[in-house]
Amino acid sequence: MEVSNAALAEMFATVMPLLDERQRRALAGAQARALGRGGIGVVSAAAGMARSTVQKAVGEVRAGVDPSAPVRRAGAGRKKLIDKDPSLLLNLDDLVEPTARGDPMCPLRWTSKSTGHIADALAAMGHQVSPDTVGRLLREMEFSLQATAKQLEGAQHPDRDAQFV
Repeated sequence: MEVSNAALAEMFATVMPLLDERQRRALAGAQARALGRGGIGVVSAAAGMARSTVQKAVGEVRAGVDPSAPVRRAGAGRKKLIDKDPSLLLNLDDLVEPTARGDPMCPLRWTSKSTGHIADALAAMGHQVSPDTVGRLLREMEFSLQATAKQLEGAQHPDRDAQFV
């Protein structure tokens, strides 16, 4: 039974978003092997994958897919921001330290600055960093993000002073 390129493209469009990188390569490699001669080009076009990726996938399928193998090889993926920008931690510490609360000898220190404001200040210094990354870096530096009790509780009740009359 012959499968059309449109049907193959529809199958890949349906299945690919549900798979991780290794599973995508395994599916593409198995499909290219099943199609035989010219299968790499057909799968590459239908799946929207680079031809070299499909060729590697065919090799992986031929060698046998190990389900316990990691999705990416060691060292692959995005490098850590602090590795790409070593001055980031120093600038972050300089921003947070003057307003840090808690005993510096105690493992728990906190800041009431918002991660958004800190990220904006770091962006003004030339660092590309998101508020989520600022929060993660602060936690790694053993900071806790805490608002003051007044901010957590809200304003005083309007009748608060009535109890003293």
